[in-house]
Amino acid sequence: MTSHQRWTLCTEHTSYTVRLSPDGPWAELDAWGPRGVEEGPSALDWSRRTHFVTPVDAAPAEYLPYGLRPFTGSELVVARPGRERGVWWDFAGAEEGEGSLRLAFTDDVLSLRTVLCYETVPGTDVILRWTELTSTEELRLERLDSAAVNIPVTGPARLTYLAGQWSQEFQRHQLDLARGTFTMGSLQGAPGHAYAPWLAVQDGDAEAAYGIALEWPGNWHITAEAEPGGTVRVRAGRVPHEGAVVLAPGKTLTTPRLACAFSPDGLDGLSRVWHRYERHLTGERIHRPRKVLYNSWEATGFDVDAAGQRELAKVAADIGAELFVVDDGWFTGRADDTGGLGDWYPDPAAFPQGFGPFVEAIRALGLDFGLWVEPEAVSPTSRLYAEHPEWVYRIDGRPTRLIRNQLLLDLGRTDVQDFVIGTLDRLLTEHAVSYLKWDMNRPPTERGRPAAGPAERLDLDAEHVAGYLRVLDHLRSAHPHVTVEGCAGGGGRIEHATLARTDVVWPSDNTAPLDRLSIQYGFLHAHAPHVMSSWVTDAPGIFDTRPRSLAFRFVNAMCGVLGIGADLRAWTSGQRAEASRWIARYKEVREVIHQGDVQLLGTPKDTTFGVQYDDPKAGRTVVAALSTGHLDGAPLVPGRPARLRLRGLATEARYRDAVSGSTYSGAHLLHYGLPFAWRIDHDAELVVLIRQ
Repeated sequence: MTSHQRWTLCTEHTSYTVRLSPDGPWAELDAWGPRGVEEGPSALDWSRRTHFVTPVDAAPAEYLPYGLRPFTGSELVVARPGRERGVWWDFAGAEEGEGSLRLAFTDDVLSLRTVLCYETVPGTDVILRWTELTSTEELRLERLDSAAVNIPVTGPARLTYLAGQWSQEFQRHQLDLARGTFTMGSLQGAPGHAYAPWLAVQDGDAEAAYGIALEWPGNWHITAEAEPGGTVRVRAGRVPHEGAVVLAPGKTLTTPRLACAFSPDGLDGLSRVWHRYERHLTGERIHRPRKVLYNSWEATGFDVDAAGQRELAKVAADIGAELFVVDDGWFTGRADDTGGLGDWYPDPAAFPQGFGPFVEAIRALGLDFGLWVEPEAVSPTSRLYAEHPEWVYRIDGRPTRLIRNQLLLDLGRTDVQDFVIGTLDRLLTEHAVSYLKWDMNRPPTERGRPAAGPAERLDLDAEHVAGYLRVLDHLRSAHPHVTVEGCAGGGGRIEHATLARTDVVWPSDNTAPLDRLSIQYGFLHAHAPHVMSSWVTDAPGIFDTRPRSLAFRFVNAMCGVLGIGADLRAWTSGQRAEASRWIARYKEVREVIHQGDVQLLGTPKDTTFGVQYDDPKAGRTVVAALSTGHLDGAPLVPGRPARLRLRGLATEARYRDAVSGSTYSGAHLLHYGLPFAWRIDHDAELVVLIRQ
């Protein structure tokens, strides 16, 4: 609906209103929040009195170029070669569609047309935003953000973000930003382990939460600025490796999409908005069960041979696994991490009877079969590198640096893409492979492409992203039955472009129980449980070394997509029997876990923490409860059980524990909570409640 140059986009429960500013040729945010929030004076309205800055510097603008907005940060910096920077545009019209909006601005001097694009996502509270740039002459784009997001605050803004490092990804952090700038990002050719391209903003302790997430598996940044007058302005976008991008005459450059979300129910409610959006991205594949996986890496490492793998597979099948994945070490030249990458053929010494018969032997156990690959990597000692040294990133006259004893293929080249596609097609058609784990274990370093023309005219980061997505799109169309797992040394490449094309992702290489609990807690703020691959292993703690039971490891891993990675040959018969029971229970509830509404019950710092999954239609609630406190000496006087308060239940309804038969009112579970008598030999439970 348009009224006096004002447009409102509606999602399932929210509305987003943009207006053309009365003070100049730019778009401003008028209102964003629950449906109807636009009916009244804008909370982002400003006095139009400015000192030492221009009115546009103070405006809650949706997107502005340097030139119009000279002082307080712009989303677009453009120059003609050899000329001054700056864009001064005029409004050129709006196009409205069903759930979409396009606002055009033109600079006749630069022959530049900038279109701000908006699109609602059906069935969610997410609005996608991006920008399209077109010119009839060559321009140099020194900054090309996707969008800016304005959030009114009455005091310091509460920022929640996910940060960490390898083996400690997705740690939830918070800071209060009263004034100044907060920025995060990656120059590693992927989102990286240090920060996730995701941010939540609240008005101090206020419950309502605003969120953004950038859909881009390359270099990126998110910058939040607390501005004078009570506004936080968040800019987000890609960061070109070369520092600028050349916009060729007649070409259109489209920025990555920025997903924008709102919830009145705080961070927990915001997480459910993101979960629903990621189920939308998954599409019909959401209805395909994520099978219980066994991965052989922690049992055998590089020491892969048919006999050992078959022995592991037999035990995995006996305890109820549905899928067997052979990890690194299955291909020629891969005795350790110094060779083999790029030569993707099964090692005949490891499979003396042939790889085909080996795969069929695994499948005869009732297991699907999967393989680990690292398609972007190449070993300097490989046959592939000997034949195509020009395929790796390199700079003439400079040494090529090894990380993890490997180099990185330039996936922006179409011949490299064709090689990767051909390799994966061969593996997936010659053998009955139904699961593919795609790993990436090194960032680009000497990022150049000799003989490709002037370096400043290249856009290597975007070309690598396009190549990566082209291969994934091919896998989805040519091999729709194959389950694809995304991995980058753990959680180094997890964002919406990858999630839309994969089935699960690997949040971290750290599988220690309490360490993993903290990782998964942060992960579930931004991402859905049906994409969160999690294994039960024997790994000791790295950051939190307190021991936990096998039950704890299973309940923790069951919070997402269950896998096992321990050496099952070393487990006792009692451990195998316990594992079999947990796997059977998981299969009964995985649909609720993967598609239900999620409530995070406390934090891992609480002595009792839980994750609640609700399926209102089926009347089932699943609660994964975990004791994170000290267990020695428990229970202490007076010996009352720990309580875990649930959320979102109907107060008047009654809920029956499917195992114990105990019955609770919804009011009791909300007010007092579920009771748990933790002991050193009992530190986790999975409770299934049936609404009566």
